[in-house]
Amino acid sequence: MEGNPAENNYQIFLKIFMKIYITRRIPEVGIKMLEDKGYEVDVNPEDKVLSKGELISALRQKEYDAVLCLLTDTIDGEVFDVAPKAKIFANYAVGYNNIDIEEANKRGIIITNTPGVLTNTVAEHTFGLLLSIAQRIAEGDRFTRAGKYVGWAPMLMLGNDITGRTLGVLGLGRIGTRVAHHASRGFEMKVIYYDIKRNEEFEKEYNAEFKDSVDDLLKEADFVSIHVPLIDSTRHLINKERLALMKPSAYLVNTSRGPVIDEVALVEALQNKTIKGVALDVYENEPALAPGLADLPNVVITPHTASATEETRGKMAEIASLNIIAVAEGQTPPNLVK
Repeated sequence: MEGNPAENNYQIFLKIFMKIYITRRIPEVGIKMLEDKGYEVDVNPEDKVLSKGELISALRQKEYDAVLCLLTDTIDGEVFDVAPKAKIFANYAVGYNNIDIEEANKRGIIITNTPGVLTNTVAEHTFGLLLSIAQRIAEGDRFTRAGKYVGWAPMLMLGNDITGRTLGVLGLGRIGTRVAHHASRGFEMKVIYYDIKRNEEFEKEYNAEFKDSVDDLLKEADFVSIHVPLIDSTRHLINKERLALMKPSAYLVNTSRGPVIDEVALVEALQNKTIKGVALDVYENEPALAPGLADLPNVVITPHTASATEETRGKMAEIASLNIIAVAEGQTPPNLVK
């Protein structure tokens, strides 16, 4: 065998001992990266979300050194207990509210995510939803497919323009900033925003205005786009009382986390015309929808696919795998979250 003997021995060790479990099939590029390193990779053979019990059962089959998990997996102390050798749980997502970080800290387990790569894709999807609900594109598609279109009419399917209107951005992270970019530069919208930190540089670049509270933003915006993480303080951030603050002509878009919105209150607000419409990619109790939500015409819904492009999902797989490889090789992973 050529090369440094110590390095060769290390590679042999990895090939024999590095065992990785992937909780659901991801793009092949990520799996291949791990296999090319000589690691033993097991992938959940079923294309479905594993229940916590099923995940625990799968992890008991071998002594895994790493787990590549998804946002839909519940990763807590019970899961950590059945994988005592696992050095890293690499989350295939930007968010990691599915993982008990405190328990991971206690056990010295590394947690990583896949940030940055989703930004453009999710921002584009957000604007697709915004346009679809404002201009009734999805509703028009259903109308036409049902054979109801009999010819052009002056009052048929009237929607709303977005140029020159006010966009309220809740949460000024990477995605919220990119959505504001499209709004300001592409559609000449006025941008207002709320975040726990004011960003004066952002305000100068996009002529944006900071709002002191969520309530102030909701009262003024024609369109509200949500981009906050799911933490205790953001659960049901949008509730019955806050929906009532919005304009009757306003639209709400959510591509962040479902439980940020009280979905029962949302359905009631839509039925009562408290707000004009909503476009959602995420839901409070996925995959279930609140009763009545899917029946409303002023709703656009997509199946948690805001990041679902070939390019982005493939890059997510690469990043998650690179995090595991870094840990396996004794390095600090590039996307450490704790």
